[in-house]
Amino acid sequence: MESSLSPSALRKLAEIEAQFRDLEASLSDPRTLSDAPRYRRAAREHGRLSRLVSLIREYRLVTDRAAEAESLAGDPTDAEMQDLAREELDTFRAREGVLARELEEKLLAEDEDAERNVILEIRAGTGGEEAALFAADVFRMYVRYAEARGLKVEVLDARRTDLGGLREVIASVQGEGAHAALRYESGGHRVQRIPQTESAGRIHTSAVTVAILPEPEEVEVDIRDEDLRIETFAASGPGGQHVNKTHSAVRITHLPTGLVVSCQDEKSQHMNRARAMRVLRSRLYDRLRREQEEARASARRSMIGSGDRSERIRTYNFPQNRVTDHRIGFTIHDLEGVLLGRLDPIVDALRAREREERLRAL
Repeated sequence: MESSLSPSALRKLAEIEAQFRDLEASLSDPRTLSDAPRYRRAAREHGRLSRLVSLIREYRLVTDRAAEAESLAGDPTDAEMQDLAREELDTFRAREGVLARELEEKLLAEDEDAERNVILEIRAGTGGEEAALFAADVFRMYVRYAEARGLKVEVLDARRTDLGGLREVIASVQGEGAHAALRYESGGHRVQRIPQTESAGRIHTSAVTVAILPEPEEVEVDIRDEDLRIETFAASGPGGQHVNKTHSAVRITHLPTGLVVSCQDEKSQHMNRARAMRVLRSRLYDRLRREQEEARASARRSMIGSGDRSERIRTYNFPQNRVTDHRIGFTIHDLEGVLLGRLDPIVDALRAREREERLRAL
């Protein structure tokens, strides 16, 4: 009997089963058992795939039984067995359809980092003070969006301006499904409005960049002490506020990659160092993840979810009360609602388009 799933979907499921078998073998390998970080990574991935593999195995069992029932239903030598086989065939086909849809949804919505916490980074771009004020607006938008989903937002570091803007803010968003909620937001966000600093009433265009980085566990990214250069300096703030005369601010450079992270929001050097290490770990994990994605077949990755921060993804036009997502050409005339954190219409449209693209690739 022909499968309810496409050949490409069946190949993908076979790859997942093979990966799961390799993980099972790895978890019983003495080399893995003696390496705690390696074991934890394998156990985490094994747990992530276990539910999916259970569905795959049930699907294969049901399709095999449906094939047997179909064969018996076509046997003209036993009328009683034919009737029984037809009833079983209807049951198996119905279950096969349910499982096929569930497996397809999981493949279409594939996000290995869906349940992870994320590091949210927002930086003011072109536009001077107006860009910093818009960065503050965007950050408040995400805080409201996250809190509406029961997610916790913790500011790790911020560079504030005298007028209440943000040159840069780095925050942790914690809770179930944090990455799934924010994964589409990486990129350039443009605003068109009359700035507070504009006396002539002219519309200006400014921009900020947003980065959404999945936050890995400590054991998932190996950072050696000898690969770090750690410097301390006195923190500073707008208008002389929050100025710390002690060297509590921390700057960490990862020498192999050249990545630099600094944190100064806490008065404690120890706290700033711990926060900077969280951000560095996330940036290194993001870098590794991107390298792995580039090495895979590009068909499984939608550009919607690629998180290219050089790409202008969205425009917030105040005179027209309009927000447009340029990746899918989606426009909503509720700018105030969006800035209050009501991002669902945009996110739902992005998910729907990505699902269509993944479906075509299956």
